Amino acid sequence: MSQEPSAIDVFEAFFRREPAPARIGFFSLGHHIYWPQFPGLRERLMGHHEDFRSRLEAMGVEVVDAGMSDSPKSASEVARTLQSADVDLLIGFLATYTPSADCVPIAQAVRRPLVLGALQPDRALDYAHATTFAQLANDNITSLPEICCALNRTGLSAADAIVGLLYDDNRAWDRIASWVDVARALHVLRHGRLGAMGHVYEGMLDMNSDPTRIQGVFGPHVEHIELDDLQQIVDEIGTERVEEHLSLIRQLFHFPEPGSDPIAGPVDEKELRWAARVSLGLHELVDRFGLQGLAYYYRGLAGNANERLGCSLTIGSSLLTGRGVPIAGELDIKNCIAMLIMDRLGAGGSFAELHPIDFDGDFVLVGHDGPHHVAIAQGRPVLRGLSVMHGKRGRGPGVEFAIRNGPITMLGITESGDGRYKFVIAEGESVPGIIPATGNTNTRARFAPDVRTFLERWSLAGPTHHFALGVGHHAATLQRLAEVLGLGCQAIARHDAEAL
Repeated sequence: MSQEPSAIDVFEAFFRREPAPARIGFFSLGHHIYWPQFPGLRERLMGHHEDFRSRLEAMGVEVVDAGMSDSPKSASEVARTLQSADVDLLIGFLATYTPSADCVPIAQAVRRPLVLGALQPDRALDYAHATTFAQLANDNITSLPEICCALNRTGLSAADAIVGLLYDDNRAWDRIASWVDVARALHVLRHGRLGAMGHVYEGMLDMNSDPTRIQGVFGPHVEHIELDDLQQIVDEIGTERVEEHLSLIRQLFHFPEPGSDPIAGPVDEKELRWAARVSLGLHELVDRFGLQGLAYYYRGLAGNANERLGCSLTIGSSLLTGRGVPIAGELDIKNCIAMLIMDRLGAGGSFAELHPIDFDGDFVLVGHDGPHHVAIAQGRPVLRGLSVMHGKRGRGPGVEFAIRNGPITMLGITESGDGRYKFVIAEGESVPGIIPATGNTNTRARFAPDVRTFLERWSLAGPTHHFALGVGHHAATLQRLAEVLGLGCQAIARHDAEAL
């Protein structure tokens, strides 16, 4: 007799995902003059090239290998290959000395962020037995200053220059892995479509955004969607599908006894069935419009149909967010982008804002009453029936959990008076402990140097009051992404002493 899958098995299977996609353009740099002078050198260097490429492929991304550029002519061929492949990021391996004319045409033609890797195969030469051949096989750093200078003189620049070892060098390969994560974010931003359904929560002046400006700076097209689109889809869904989805929801979520909050009681069966139908409709809406994310809000009026839709989206939004399609409440589209970026870094990215401070414990609760990234929950997420949705109209199921204990990162995307965007970042820690039984997410978040100072510095940076909360420490990667997007970046708290 086959054993029924446990709730944990169902949860893990539902939220299991492959690494986010990216397309890396990879090429090596050499010098054709050396080949007849030193037979076998090119073959040795191409072996290093293949080892480098294998490390990139092991990171779970598509690698477009354009081979070696060892002359201005071959540089043009490499450029054409990578240009037609529509890559997200360029990584150039300095296999030996190369004149800068073998690299600059590639950067000029492809116009993608270029990371230069001067990774030496040997830790040092065997000085007593060294040969010119051995030196050339380890001359990875020689042309790095020249290439950087030439790029600057042509109005370009390298996104990064990484000096280290080709083998057994965590510092170098961690930096490269960080850039691969940047490419994952760039990929979805360049090809993405975000939905805007409804309007910004009235009075939240920090959240108003220009969709044209968003497309111009970040890349995604913003599709304007009506709640009527969702209603039509919801009306088309059959009862059998609703029952199947309801069964899934019961396995994914825990339904506890009521806590101390009188407005957070048991989940009403009728409300849950309706929320399951709306969840299916929201999934279908995302598919029909080809969305990678959605920001929504509807104020509601006297229990009308749109209010019933708007107050019943939390379950469906949380499931979608947990599977990589971030849904941002109160129509905070900037935070939808922040959530999308954090998700593609593998960090999750849950919808959050600041909640009450625990001065004795030196932490602040961070969470929200809206959509959440349930895949990064600490334990099984909870469903409670909310008779009142504070600050909003209507009623319905609310999702409650804390995100996984351990390292965390907050990413806020804010906008200045002159329309420029800026990342505001903080690294901290999710600490264990009880959270309020209110049907909202809450995470005990601790930041250096202390909770008061951190919150003062965070607020004075002028972030949107919402932010994306994710697991792990990602400030360095987010800075790199901000730089290639041409954005400002301010780190309020870091887990280490390294300055951004």
